[in-house]
Formats: sequence, structure tokens, C-alpha cells
Amino acid sequence: MLYDSDWVRLSLVDVEIPGGERFDHHVVRMPNNAAGTIVHDRARGVLLLWRHRFITDTWGWEIPAGGMNPGETPEQAAVRETLEETGWRPGPLRALVRFNPTNGISDQTFHTFVADGASREGEPTDVGESERVEWVPVPELRRILRDNEMFDGMSLTAVAYAFAFGELD
Repeated sequence: MLYDSDWVRLSLVDVEIPGGERFDHHVVRMPNNAAGTIVHDRARGVLLLWRHRFITDTWGWEIPAGGMNPGETPEQAAVRETLEETGWRPGPLRALVRFNPTNGISDQTFHTFVADGASREGEPTDVGESERVEWVPVPELRRILRDNEMFDGMSLTAVAYAFAFGELD
């Protein structure tokens, strides 16, 4: 173990690949996976956050998402994160896609869902998450993807997947 915290663990592991080659490889272990939700309402569009990411120094559109708490299911985390970040409680969830965004170096898993609509419960309680929260019409969401205004890997993958498999109209 090179480094260990509640957020991330960094290890150097001995790897042997098929063919017999051996080498040391850095592995990032993520104790908490993440869940995100595409909240889709036919009349309003898709609920998105406009936010800054200091690591990459980029502004972009994202779906509500965040880390799972210990003992929390992906569905529970998706609902909690959406409510905290937007003030909207998502409607019924459908699993969309689960994936490992950087499986060559990390075991992090993203769980994504589509929610049919949402009900307003108040202001976001996690106000540091975004500059603004907006319902974005689906044609505008297509433009956001085309014009490279969605940099977040979970959001980009989930939205592209949803378009590819007819979840957004």
C-alpha cells in the first residue's frame, strides 16, 4: 500500500500477464463507487447541473451523481445525490448502464439510471455542487454533446448510452 484514505487507495502490485511477462503496476482502489441519474421529463427535458471541476479546470454540464455511502445501494445513492444536488426527487428509476471508467488502473464502478420525471422538494441541500441547476430540452442536450460541453465521464457515457438506446426523446 502506497497511500490509503477514506477516498482512495494507491497500491503497487506485481502483475503477470498471459505470455509470462511480469511488471509492477499502480492500482487505484476506490472504496466507494458512484451512482448518477438522468432525470428525464418529456415536458421539461433533462435535469442537469452546470459546474466547475477544479482538477481539470473545466466548466460543463453533468447529471446529478456522487459517491455511494457505506451500506447504500446504487439506487439509494442515485436518489439521494439527485435530491441533495438539485432539490428534485427523481421518479421511478431504471438501470441504464454500469461501467468501470478507467479499468486499466482503477476498480471504480459507476452505476447510472434513468428516472421518469421528478418532484420538486425544495432547494438543493448540497449548494456547493453547481452554479446552477436547469431542465435542458433534449434537442439542446444533443447540442451540448455535439459541442463538447459535457466533460464528466459518467455524464457523457450515460447520456450517450441513453440516446443510443432510445431512452431520451
